[in-house]
Amino acid sequence: MNSYTYGPADGPEVLAVHGMTGHGARWAHLAHQHLADVRVLAPDLVGHGRSPWTPPWDIDVQVDGLSELLDAHARGPVVVVGHSYGGALAVHLAKSRPEKVRGLLLLDPAIELDPSDLLEVAGLTAKFPDYTDAEEAKSEKLNGAWADVDPALLDQEVEDHLVDADEGRVAWRISTPAIVSSWGELARPLVVPPADLPTILVQAMRVQPPYVGDKFKAALSDRLGDNLTVLEFDCDHMVAQAKPAEVAELVRRLL
Repeated sequence: MNSYTYGPADGPEVLAVHGMTGHGARWAHLAHQHLADVRVLAPDLVGHGRSPWTPPWDIDVQVDGLSELLDAHARGPVVVVGHSYGGALAVHLAKSRPEKVRGLLLLDPAIELDPSDLLEVAGLTAKFPDYTDAEEAKSEKLNGAWADVDPALLDQEVEDHLVDADEGRVAWRISTPAIVSSWGELARPLVVPPADLPTILVQAMRVQPPYVGDKFKAALSDRLGDNLTVLEFDCDHMVAQAKPAEVAELVRRLL
């Protein structure tokens, strides 16, 4: 995996995992402005950004890549921050490689979503993979999950992640086949982390229908007990961009 590293080499370590269609540099603002003393490892997932785009693209391959990244670059167990699809990957990593994870911060994780909804989203991804220009790409985000994000961060997203496509159009730096395939992974049955793992779950309350379901919250509560904290943030889906100071405080709590 291609990855970005922020903060001092000897700082406490965090693995930050982006969501579907995202990229590792999306964590730069949080790292630079709010966690400057923390060493943040922020990969591009397979099929995203500058990581390989070749299949397979399933959760197991992503988790293997995250595990190999930690083997290569982390000094010990890390706090894992996962957003959306990255939240699902964070839980799978903690379940399958518990020795690598000291705490979980799940930001509006996308776990066991409705298969019919995912079929629709995957179809739209395949049908509309690009945009007329940067303004159209920005408009889609402003009218969706980025509605409450600082416009300067969206401008940075365009600079970092939008590339030229065919026939003068533009597209996010992602593999469309990988994204179409990966949407289906979010229909997988839920998993939960080890019972002794400190875990903070943040639900973005403006997301409707919610990504965080009652079934997942109940399963976490049954497994984790007092090791679970559930918080509700008044924001849309891009939690780390909309509420960076609050997210940083939660990271420090786990550290």
